[in-house]
Amino acid sequence: MVSLVAYDFGCVCLLILSMPADSEKKRTLSERLRDRYRLVILNDSSFEEKFVLKLRPLSLFVGVGASIILLITLGIIIIAFTALREYIPGYTDTKIRRSLIDLAVKSDSLVYELDLKTKYIDNINRVISGNLKTDSTHKKPSPSVNYKSLINSNKASKEDSALRTEIEHQERFTLSISNAKPSANGISSFFFFTPLKGSVTSSFKARDEHYGVDVASKENEAIKATLDGTVIMAAWTTETGYSMQIQHSNNLVSVYKHCSVLMKKTGNYVKAGEVIAIVGNSGELTTGPHLHFELWYNGSPIDPQDYMVF
Repeated sequence: MVSLVAYDFGCVCLLILSMPADSEKKRTLSERLRDRYRLVILNDSSFEEKFVLKLRPLSLFVGVGASIILLITLGIIIIAFTALREYIPGYTDTKIRRSLIDLAVKSDSLVYELDLKTKYIDNINRVISGNLKTDSTHKKPSPSVNYKSLINSNKASKEDSALRTEIEHQERFTLSISNAKPSANGISSFFFFTPLKGSVTSSFKARDEHYGVDVASKENEAIKATLDGTVIMAAWTTETGYSMQIQHSNNLVSVYKHCSVLMKKTGNYVKAGEVIAIVGNSGELTTGPHLHFELWYNGSPIDPQDYMVF
């Protein structure tokens, strides 16, 4: 049996259909959620229907739940991808984070550059002040040293041995004798080993402050020491890249710039023709793979082409 109950609230009339008590007990919860209900708004005087809304409890719960989830999702998106998150405690401006990272990288680079500059200036000051004995060498091997035992103790690989053999047989006869007049106290009697075979792209020009020669060559070519001596500087600079200076006898210094790899360290003793570096294109003052080679005698630059053929 179905009963109709009406409630009059002024101009609003709410009609509710109700089922008998016995039938309500027998119905399950899912059936009750699927029941249809109608919300009717009537005119109080003429009983004219102004608004009718059909509802189900299940649809109402689903709609309200979906609305709540949608509002929460929109709130999270707005906070996470807009500037509103800056007002939440614990969040910072992304621009500030980027600025801090950039400053940290720049400060680290400045410290590294300052350290390199300090070492370079310190080495130059030692050469100028004469702390390094120009007529003697440091860590010069004793003639009694058994070189074969030293080589065998290193246990070089097959690839390393093949590379050593190839380098040793390259340009063994590239020595040149200076045509200058012999001098007992000078360097005219020296036998210079050509550090690199290639084409000279820029010659010695002291007036233009170009105190050496630029020798163009292929990348990864071996650079050799021009004379026996001691490495007084092996470092990296912004302008000349990986560079090396070797102190020879008779107050003679050779300079090698724009290398890609330095094979020797400061204080190492090297022999003429020994591989000391690899041709590269490092530094700002370079436009291609080449070697910038300088010779300084008694503190003054001299033209390397007067003493060797490249």
